Amino acid sequence: MTLDTSWLIIGFLGQGIFFMRWVVQWIASERHAQSRVPTAFWYMSLIGGLVTLAYAIYRRDPVFIAGQSIGSVVYLRNLMLIHRPNPADHSTASPTTKP
Repeated sequence: MTLDTSWLIIGFLGQGIFFMRWVVQWIASERHAQSRVPTAFWYMSLIGGLVTLAYAIYRRDPVFIAGQSIGSVVYLRNLMLIHRPNPADHSTASPTTKP
């Protein structure tokens, strides 16, 4: 297997992961009967985007590099927002009671 063939496989792997995030999102939405974006969507976006970015860097494709670089920042930020501590969880207020 040549180096180019190996990178071609890596590129298709990245695109495959990137595509499958939509399948995950679709299944989650169907299960809840409303549009949902599960956390797995963002992980798959980040992983697929970074693998595809590596391929784009190897191919020296500035358009693809720019798109995947910016996208990766957005995916990472969404994961940071999902996993940040929720101040409401640490509240010392007592729960309200209903009569």
